Amino acid sequence: MTAAVPARAGTYAVTGAASGIGQATAELLRAHGHTVIGVDLHTTGHPDSEVIADLATAEGRSAAAAQVLDRAGGDLDGAVLAAGVGPVGGGGHPRLIAEVNYCGAVELLEQWRPALAAGRPGKAVVVSSNSTTTTPLVPARSVRALLAGDVEKSLRATRLFGPGRPAIVYAASKIALSRWVRRTAVLPLWAGEGIRLNAVAPGAVLTPLLQQQLDNPLEGKAVRKFPIPVGGFGEPGALARWACFMLTDAADFQCGSIVFVDGGTDALIRPDEWPRSVPARRLPGYLRTFLRGGPR
Repeated sequence: MTAAVPARAGTYAVTGAASGIGQATAELLRAHGHTVIGVDLHTTGHPDSEVIADLATAEGRSAAAAQVLDRAGGDLDGAVLAAGVGPVGGGGHPRLIAEVNYCGAVELLEQWRPALAAGRPGKAVVVSSNSTTTTPLVPARSVRALLAGDVEKSLRATRLFGPGRPAIVYAASKIALSRWVRRTAVLPLWAGEGIRLNAVAPGAVLTPLLQQQLDNPLEGKAVRKFPIPVGGFGEPGALARWACFMLTDAADFQCGSIVFVDGGTDALIRPDEWPRSVPARRLPGYLRTFLRGGPR
């Protein structure tokens, strides 16, 4: 199958480049002649163009962002933020989940924004998750706290969930990340500078993260029962093709979108929740936005 990838050779940063969707995306870009700067906690197998960093710490995130900018010469054609940890195995610690999944994407993109705006405006694709809409009972205050940059407060809001806490924190981190994408993508410093920021929301994709869940007796049973209308699990390569497509000129008019690639699970679980018209309580804000208009 022919993949849609950026036509002109460019430089791209990919986090989580040592495995799963990130690795598949990096390999696809390299196969089409692009320079990829891979970021991961583990080696990506490309020592001349990799950054080893721990995205679970502020220091690690800052170092990763700076090293990528240095290797890119301050000019990025695009970025794919695929690094993430799941709710089981070594990634089951709530703090690790929140720090990597939310802060590990947001903080890097904020530091890379000038490089994405330099020269030919770039595109950024964030890997979200369909857990944003298929996980029930996620505390709104946990999501709000992450968006406010307060990881401690976000974690406190999930204390009462017991053994299910990692799954709740995982969903909260992805909800906050998706909302950050939608809020940020339309801002003058992003859309106004030509940057296109969007997200892809996978479902059950056969990555090392999912394999951890399948290998866990309790989690594995739940995952196998999870409804996927098309059947089976997704493949990292398919998500990589989506990410690369969202880096092409075909995505020039795409801004703040969350594209679900989950085998139909989101549509099955909430067929009528979206799309939905603007509710009455939102009319004042809607009218203010409409009257302000935008660039043409």
